[in-house]
Amino acid sequence: MDNFLDRFQDFIGVDFWTGLFVLLNTLLIFFVAKKFLFKPVMKLIQDRQDEIDAMYRDANTAKDEALALEAEYKEKLSQAQQTGERMVREATERGQKREEEIIRQANAEADAIREKASADIAREKKKALNDAKDEISDIAMAIAEKVVGRELSDTDHSDLVDGFINRLGEQA
Repeated sequence: MDNFLDRFQDFIGVDFWTGLFVLLNTLLIFFVAKKFLFKPVMKLIQDRQDEIDAMYRDANTAKDEALALEAEYKEKLSQAQQTGERMVREATERGQKREEEIIRQANAEADAIREKASADIAREKKKALNDAKDEISDIAMAIAEKVVGRELSDTDHSDLVDGFINRLGEQA
């Protein structure tokens, strides 16, 4: 075997036992590094990956919640617009009803004023007619007394006045 080792050393330029120790040291360092370095680093990488996955889950949850809140906001906004439109519509209807009521009241008051004015006119006309009748009767009485030369009784007086007024009404 010496011969093989000598040829190996001549060919490679390294002593066989040195190469073997270097190889064993390398394997030993590899297993130690795997045990104490790779596993903690892999655990650290896995923990970081889990943390990132949790962040993505939280982000997706937050996104879903934001979308739900947006939908709720849009629904509430729509309801508020509908409520506003309904309130405006109701206020317009109340205003129209109030307007109609005011117009009805004004028309009723105007009708009452017209009726009162008509009644006042009729009353004043009747009063004026009666006043004119009384004046005419006084004048007619005075004329009749002068023409007849005597004093007339109330019955004669009444007959003369009524006849005069009737003739006056027929001419008018």
